[in-house]
This record gives sequence, C-alpha cells and structure tokens, in this order.
Amino acid sequence: MKSQRHQIKATVLIANYNNQKYIDRCIKSVLNQTYKNLEIIFIDDLSTDNSVETAKKYKEIKVLITKKKTKFGCLNQINSYKTGLMFSAGEVIFFLDSDDFFKKNKVETTMKYFKKKKLSICFDKSILFFNKKKKIKSQINFRSKFLIPWPKFGSQSCISIKKKYLIKIWKMISIKKFYNVWLDFRIINQAFIDNKNIFVIPHHLTYYQQNKDSISSKFKKFSSNWWMRRAEAHNFLKYLCKKNKARNFISVDKILTNLIYKIIK
Repeated sequence: MKSQRHQIKATVLIANYNNQKYIDRCIKSVLNQTYKNLEIIFIDDLSTDNSVETAKKYKEIKVLITKKKTKFGCLNQINSYKTGLMFSAGEVIFFLDSDDFFKKNKVETTMKYFKKKKLSICFDKSILFFNKKKKIKSQINFRSKFLIPWPKFGSQSCISIKKKYLIKIWKMISIKKFYNVWLDFRIINQAFIDNKNIFVIPHHLTYYQQNKDSISSKFKKFSSNWWMRRAEAHNFLKYLCKKNKARNFISVDKILTNLIYKIIK
C-alpha cells in the first residue's frame, strides 16, 4: 500500500440523528480502514439522545452539529451532508448514514477504482444487515429505462463521489421540494443524466442496517405511501430533465404509477 502522503485524501461524511446505539460500530468501521489518508466528519442533526457525546469520544474525528431542522427528514439529511461538505478537505467524498458501516477495505478498494477508471462517481453493492447471523448480499441488476427510467442502486452509504463534481451538481439536486425524494436518488439521477451510466464496483463493501423502525419502513412496497413517493420520484426526474435539457423517457413505470396514484390519493 502507498504511504499516506502519496494517497489522495478522502473524506467520510457521517450523517446522524438519534442513532446512538449504532455510532460506535459506524465510527470504528471508518477508523479501521486500510486506507489511511482519510478524514472523518460526523454531522449530528440536533439529536435528542446522547449521539453527540458518543461521537465526541473519538478525538480523531470532527464533530459538527446542524443549526436548523425542518419537519422533512429528506431536507434534514441534505442539510447535514451539506454542513459536512463545507468543512471537508478530501478529493473524494464517501457518504455514510450512522446506522450503516463499512468493510475495512471499502475506502481503499473504491479509491483504486476512482484512479483506474477516472470516475466522478460510483457506488458499491450493499450487504443487508439484520443481525450478525442474518446478512444478505444485494444485487444490482441493470434494466431498461423504458421500463423504469432510473438505475437500480444501493443505499446512500454506498455512494462515493468526487468533491468537485458534487459541488457542481449540489444546487441542482438540493432543491427544497420533493420532500420524500432522498439525497441518494437525487445524486444518482443527476449523475445518470450526466454520464449515461454509473459505474458499480463489483464488490459488497457496505453494510446497510435493516431496521423496522426506520423511515423507509413507512414506505412498504405497494402501499399508498409507496405509490405516493414513487409519483414524487417521477416528478423529481421530470424536473431534473427539464433543468438539464435532457429527454424525460415515458416509461411503463411512470404510466402505471400516475394511474394508481390518481386512484388512491
């Protein structure tokens, strides 16, 4: 492995809200990375538990606290990552939600692909983590944009992106609308428009915590909330295509979603 002074600097942004019970596992997974030219920025979104106190035990990391909060989790997450981005020094940004965690070679493996492929963005495959005995490797299957107009991708914590590119697209993707469209979907779709494709690292490097009390649990597949969020996702993509002067494909999924959403709303 190259010495630290010959490595490109990377930044891991950890976004947190009331995840105290997962924070030690999350932070240690980054501190134990085989890649050493790495800074860790922990951003707390005004937690009401002891998250901040737990994070501050680790002197190797920078702890930031957001100054404002909305009633929309999506906007709060965007604000948290924006806060961390402003203080970051790395050339490549790694996102990490505080209930998720990395394999110890995640950063090193990803940085090799950035250099080899000259990437601006990529994502790895996630391991759905229920408990130590139940872990399921997710699959990324490519599909026709005429069926579903966005690519299949992993969780927010699977995304890695060049800082310059993230700053370039930030204003476009962080619009304060589409309150159920989270940052991962926003980033991936803008990158898909820009690059026509997104490189998937062929390794499972991120543990994605499965929690029955998570926000995503409110959007059970084919529930009314699920259809509502899907309609909003299509509207966000329409907005992106208009802003980028890109073609907005009329997909089977969009027709079906709009039809069902009109019936149930």
